[in-house]
Amino acid sequence: MRYTHARLRWMSAVVASLATLATGCQSSAPGDREMAELGYSRAGPTDLAQLTDWMTGTFSSAGQAQADPNNYRDIRLRMVRIWPDRAGGPWLYVEQAAAAAPDRPYRQRVYRLALRDDGALESQVYELPGDPLRFAGWHVAPTLFDALSPTDLAKKEGCTVVLRRRGDGVFVGGTQGRACPSSLHGAAYTTSEVTISPDRIVSWDRGFDTDGRQVWGATAGGYVFVKVRS
Repeated sequence: MRYTHARLRWMSAVVASLATLATGCQSSAPGDREMAELGYSRAGPTDLAQLTDWMTGTFSSAGQAQADPNNYRDIRLRMVRIWPDRAGGPWLYVEQAAAAAPDRPYRQRVYRLALRDDGALESQVYELPGDPLRFAGWHVAPTLFDALSPTDLAKKEGCTVVLRRRGDGVFVGGTQGRACPSSLHGAAYTTSEVTISPDRIVSWDRGFDTDGRQVWGATAGGYVFVKVRS
């Protein structure tokens, strides 16, 4: 799936407007009218439950990789609910691996989903303790995580993804500015733009150096992960 320049400009505008809503006025959160004018609605517990449901499952970028092998790889994304009875959640274990090496994920995280006071939702990002590969495959038995607790995790400060629900029901958002640090391949910071629908997640993660030049990540647009299993 290729993205037109107009589509890319629209996605960037969406993330910019979300960042403005999230960080703009220090004295008051954006009101319902302001959000409605931008095409978003104030989120509540039902939206949080819907977001959790849409993010949970197994996703594949196989179709995109087959259509455009020069720009995309065949990746599997797995997200499962952990600690369902623990307060402060929902909590999700996230595992991302090349289809050719499913037992060697290159990214493993824990996400904590929550409502924000400004009417948005957020996905906080946490790193697992020690060598994350020892948790590889735990998505098939999420109760294994009962041996851990949130205090065992390390929050990635500045990397929280802020999401708002658009008028058509889709969740859109991303990280804010240059707040999320990264040293991968000479990067200074990373950004993430996300669109979450019932049947897919579009995720565009990129790394930039101190001059704002992209040094890693897809250049033609976000990865399209189609849900293949709930």
